[in-house]
Amino acid sequence: MHLRAKLFPKLASYMAAEPVNVNEFQVLAKQALPKMYYDFYSGGAEDQNTLRENEKLLLLEQLQHPTPFFPSLLPAVWRRLLLAAMVFVYKRRDIAATLVQRAEKNGYKAIVLTVDTPRYGRGEADIKNKLIVPQLKNLEGLLTTAVASENGSGLEAFNKTLDASFCWKDVEWLKSITDLPILIKGVLTGEDAVKAVEIGVSGIIVSNHGARQLDYTPATISALEEVVHAIGGRVPVLLDGGIRPVIYGLAVQGEHGVRQVMKMLKDELELTMALSACPSLKDITRSHVRTERDRLQSML
Repeated sequence: MHLRAKLFPKLASYMAAEPVNVNEFQVLAKQALPKMYYDFYSGGAEDQNTLRENEKLLLLEQLQHPTPFFPSLLPAVWRRLLLAAMVFVYKRRDIAATLVQRAEKNGYKAIVLTVDTPRYGRGEADIKNKLIVPQLKNLEGLLTTAVASENGSGLEAFNKTLDASFCWKDVEWLKSITDLPILIKGVLTGEDAVKAVEIGVSGIIVSNHGARQLDYTPATISALEEVVHAIGGRVPVLLDGGIRPVIYGLAVQGEHGVRQVMKMLKDELELTMALSACPSLKDITRSHVRTERDRLQSML
């Protein structure tokens, strides 16, 4: 029997029927995970409006053919993924320096600096559940997630490690301690994207942190075009998203579940491309996408 099924008996029945799409993995993950952890992975900040907008607006972006366009499916090239290490801006700069050194030593190809987290967002489910965050592996002596009070969640301790005063000079400091390319994650405006390029970052990741930080921020798909136009091809622009299905696959079937989710995403992308007369990724252009704004303008 699968080891995870032995450890979590409920998983045995879930694993008997193979999911046929990523939504089914979410249903199974909700049944398999403790409530506090499912709520943490699946939830967003405050009223979760941005979480809903992330999904709703992405679904509204339509190909000129009657087929949904899913930018988050770009992990079709997952077999050739390059490892990038994500770091936050910590009060103790030695934490970031240590993580960067480890990334370099272990063959990572880039550093992703998350700039939308001066402190962790208000996850109301996490507060209600009094989330217990396990001690982060290999970070003993650097970071702790020990609960600071009986009334809060384990995220309180993580909040205390973050530097709310960071600025663009801190990006320059990070550039000074590594030769790896640095990508900025958490950009939602053309203005910030241009500033990031001016100080020498190697890429921009349009992100609202999976709607986990500030509620009522723009959905990432609605901010993408502004950022792309502002950058003008000077550096790559990426759109983040799609991590939750991978987590659900991991929760239900371990590594096999992750591979299944990635294969589903790859297969869906290939089918969408085939039905849209796009034999390769480079054939997918702006002309293939009809946004809600395009639809409204066509009615004028």
